[in-house]
Amino acid sequence: MYDKQSFQEFEQTVTALGYDNWKLQTFIELFDTILGSVREPLLVLDSDLRVVKANRSFYRTFNVEPAGTEGILIYDLGNGQWNIPRLRELLENILPRNTTFDDFEVEHTFQTIGRKIMHLNARRIYRKSKKTQLILLAIEDVTDREYYKRHLEELVEKRTAELVVARDEARQGKDIAEAALAEIQKLKDQLEAEREYLQEEIKLEYNHENIIGQSDGINYVLYKVEQIAGSDTIVLVLGETGTGKELVARAIHGLSLRKERALVKLNCATLPSNLIESELFGHDKGAFTGAHSRHSGRFEVADGATLFLDEIGELPLALQPKLLRVLQDGEFERLGSSHTTKTDVRIIAATNRNLEEEVRNGRFRDDLWYRLNIFPITMPPLRDRLDDIPLLVDFYVKKICKRMGKSIEMIPISVMNALQNYHWPGNIRELENVLERAVINSSGPKLRLADELKKPYKDLSMDQNTLASVERDYILRVLEQTHWKVSGKTGAAEILGLNRSTLRARMRKFGIRKP
Repeated sequence: MYDKQSFQEFEQTVTALGYDNWKLQTFIELFDTILGSVREPLLVLDSDLRVVKANRSFYRTFNVEPAGTEGILIYDLGNGQWNIPRLRELLENILPRNTTFDDFEVEHTFQTIGRKIMHLNARRIYRKSKKTQLILLAIEDVTDREYYKRHLEELVEKRTAELVVARDEARQGKDIAEAALAEIQKLKDQLEAEREYLQEEIKLEYNHENIIGQSDGINYVLYKVEQIAGSDTIVLVLGETGTGKELVARAIHGLSLRKERALVKLNCATLPSNLIESELFGHDKGAFTGAHSRHSGRFEVADGATLFLDEIGELPLALQPKLLRVLQDGEFERLGSSHTTKTDVRIIAATNRNLEEEVRNGRFRDDLWYRLNIFPITMPPLRDRLDDIPLLVDFYVKKICKRMGKSIEMIPISVMNALQNYHWPGNIRELENVLERAVINSSGPKLRLADELKKPYKDLSMDQNTLASVERDYILRVLEQTHWKVSGKTGAAEILGLNRSTLRARMRKFGIRKP
């Protein structure tokens, strides 16, 4: 929901000003101060329904610029995309008879951002003459929520209707009715579990953007994605840390027949081994100490959808046979339950480990490896994509500037050369961190690096060391530079572009301990 308290404070303040033209500057400052950071899109219209001001969220959500918005009749925004009959009904018929009107639903397809379901909340602001001077319009995007609710209602109505018909046609069909009720409960539980999962996902920050690049390596990855997306074949995404393996998984899911459902994720490296089994397969109430209620695992939530298993190489050896059974037979048991549950899940796994070597060393089952390695896709490291660095720099600088409210108009050749000559052991994640620090460090329109990017790739003698030894040495050097500070600001995890739990897992893997 939009921030009603900030909205009301702003309404009272503007009313107190009386809002004459000579006070426009004061009004703009108030708008930027009070509502500029609100997440929901906001518009201020004058009495002629022209846009006086919009907040940053409006420009970001609807992909428009201030120059094409402020002073424009609201119906003319985006080359007439806002000429919506329901919007006219609110502004021209309903609002003139009401001081306020909340949760007015508008459903419309925009050319640039697609179909949206919006709840509009409008306020009229008066001068002392009681003549409408301003209209405050808050826009809440409820597209996902409404689609989800409609989908749930359709499913429940369908199953309920089937149950009623079965009951009316044959009272003796008690077993059929109970089975239908169980199916309804299963669907409701599954949808509720997916809703909870999606709410947690909303709180996380991750890239939703498409894979960026035009190099041969990336074009080949995209070709492989298009090849496999339409099937249900298991995909194994390989690549170093920070190369964008999750983006490949999202691209495959986005082109698949299961794209209408959410991509469900589990990072096998971020959970202790005693919790991974519960997160994958779920548990019944009382299955272990602290299991106070039944919990649906990822395989249950992802039934009919796609499950992305990140860092699959970190999966404990004891759990690998249970995962193999799901891949082969499509069934599992929740912890504490003897009931076998069937599931239809498309698996995409990812790892930065050499699984063949892990199999040889006895840390990964060979039968699971053969099952996963049906269609591998390897994401190239950033050092092999030097031609893509200008595109990536342009994308991330714009993204970071928009978030920070800054403007970087020029990237000097010397800066771009430094970025292209660096070896990027942390790949794209490290590049984004370096660029964020550079934007913070830049006080004018020119990008200035805050990091000294030393040791170009050609000086690393990569052919003399294994990838694992290079990764271990680099992690060790960063830890020594940060005086063994793992997490927090300027910690090793931030510099490496890793989650702190992932870094600790790497330290355990390589036997790195603080002296």
